[in-house]
Amino acid sequence: MLRSLVLFLLVSLVFACQPATDAPVGADAGATQGSEEAGATVPARAPATVAYPAAAGFDAAGSSRKAIQLADSIVKYHGGYEAYQNTRYFSWNFFGVRDLIWDKLGKRARIDSPADSTSYILDYSNPARLTGRVRVGATEITDTTALNELLQRAHSILINDSYWLVQQFKLKDSGVTLTYGGKTGPDPQAKRPGHILDLTFTDVGDTPQNRYRLYVDGATYRINTWQFFRDAADTEPAMETPWNGYKVVAGMLLSTDRGGRFQLSNVNAGNGVSESSFREW
Repeated sequence: MLRSLVLFLLVSLVFACQPATDAPVGADAGATQGSEEAGATVPARAPATVAYPAAAGFDAAGSSRKAIQLADSIVKYHGGYEAYQNTRYFSWNFFGVRDLIWDKLGKRARIDSPADSTSYILDYSNPARLTGRVRVGATEITDTTALNELLQRAHSILINDSYWLVQQFKLKDSGVTLTYGGKTGPDPQAKRPGHILDLTFTDVGDTPQNRYRLYVDGATYRINTWQFFRDAADTEPAMETPWNGYKVVAGMLLSTDRGGRFQLSNVNAGNGVSESSFREW
């Protein structure tokens, strides 16, 4: 399911995814979609006591109990499982490189990449076969082989870009194993004490050997720092970014600032997008 994020960053730079019972941490209960998070100082929160559903194929047996509990707390305090599960559409700009509209429930997406004048309309509802359309410049691609390759590229882009946006809601996806790394002192970016959560993968995606490490705030359960390891056995991360710029979007708490050029902008979510977005150029 997950491609190497380093590979996608290189591609990106070359071509210059029921309402919550608790209000998002640090945000007013009446905060509007896309609003800035209110206040940096927040009270400590109790860990989640109710587990959110895991996807079929989640490695519950191989995941530690503490890790699963921590994952449930992360989801709860980023807005809740229901808020994410019931939201159909997401739209955002990925690192200033491309714009995406993602129909999460309909399993469709539109991706516009101005740098290489390419637009994709992707339907991945059939797990056996990607369908859709691709236009490069003013020319729509009709050659079957070229079209299939470009649709696969679009699917990989969507997987990567949506994972950056909503990773906190995908901690119990198929093929994921969670490991609790213990309590930590000041984390690398936010300099706050918290917990470490490691994600490893089995039989999913092109690079199942990857590992992700999340530094989770001990008071708020929000993610403060993210690390990417090319190989699960590596001791030093290949990449590290903060999780800053939290905004309340459709009841979810989403991080839009990952440091420097790594910005997720124009982030919106809800249940109303024009059907023409998936039909017309």
